[in-house]
Amino acid sequence: MLSTILLAPLALVACGALGPTATPRGVQVVAAESTWGSVAAALAGNAATVTSIISNPAVDPHSYEPEAADARAFAQANVAIVNGLAYDDWASRLLAADAPAGRTTINVGHTLGLHDGDNPHRWYSPADVQRIATVITAALVAVEPGQAAYLRARAAWFNSVDLGAYHRLIATIRLRDHGVPVGASESVFAPMASALGLDLVTPGGLLRAVSEGSDITAGDLSTAQSQISRHAIRVWVLNTQNTTPTVNNLTAQARAAGIPVVSMTETPNPADAPFAQWQTGQLTALAAALAGPAGGQTR
Repeated sequence: MLSTILLAPLALVACGALGPTATPRGVQVVAAESTWGSVAAALAGNAATVTSIISNPAVDPHSYEPEAADARAFAQANVAIVNGLAYDDWASRLLAADAPAGRTTINVGHTLGLHDGDNPHRWYSPADVQRIATVITAALVAVEPGQAAYLRARAAWFNSVDLGAYHRLIATIRLRDHGVPVGASESVFAPMASALGLDLVTPGGLLRAVSEGSDITAGDLSTAQSQISRHAIRVWVLNTQNTTPTVNNLTAQARAAGIPVVSMTETPNPADAPFAQWQTGQLTALAAALAGPAGGQTR
């Protein structure tokens, strides 16, 4: 039964994967990261060309050094998308250096009413994805009002068809595994853990430290190690784009303890994967891991 539940979403993603189509247009959308660029591409369809500056899953967006070509791309954009929340300050600096009239800039953090210090990984919040998708569609319609009907049809398709399996998996995990304790290497997973109703028990200080590249306290590290050794977590979620020797040691400890390790990346993996495919694949792996043996887990 579980295999049927998990495989069905992937099949549904493939059905109707193209969505509504239109004649290609000259609108240029540039996103700092392919996380939001992949959302914009799904929403825009043939109505715009979408370029993502960071799209390589091997690159850590936190430490990216921009190039001259990145500044040129933003300068030529009709719509620019940055994450904000101190996640991609390099992008905000490029946009501020060259602000052509008529360019619309979407700062995800500002749009959501968040501030520096808040968790920047908003693409792992299903509610925030929906809110930003609405803003992106509105920006595209403003640039190409003649494509309004097409773009609104794309938005409806994206939410109900393209993300259909994603929404169903979230609902399934939330119903089946609500309150289950899990661990993570970094704060990237925190918004999704909340949406799924999972209990992310890894110390918040450790999650933030890895995300921000700062030192992990001895107390937080000891707590995370104890949670793993006591099987107090069902799954360990690893951000493979932001690893450190300490994270690698914790991950090895989890594997040695028989705790499933599920990878979740900061940008789509593979690099050209659509947002829905990327997220649904990760949720499918997480659902399978949560459904496995508890491995002596204590609550």
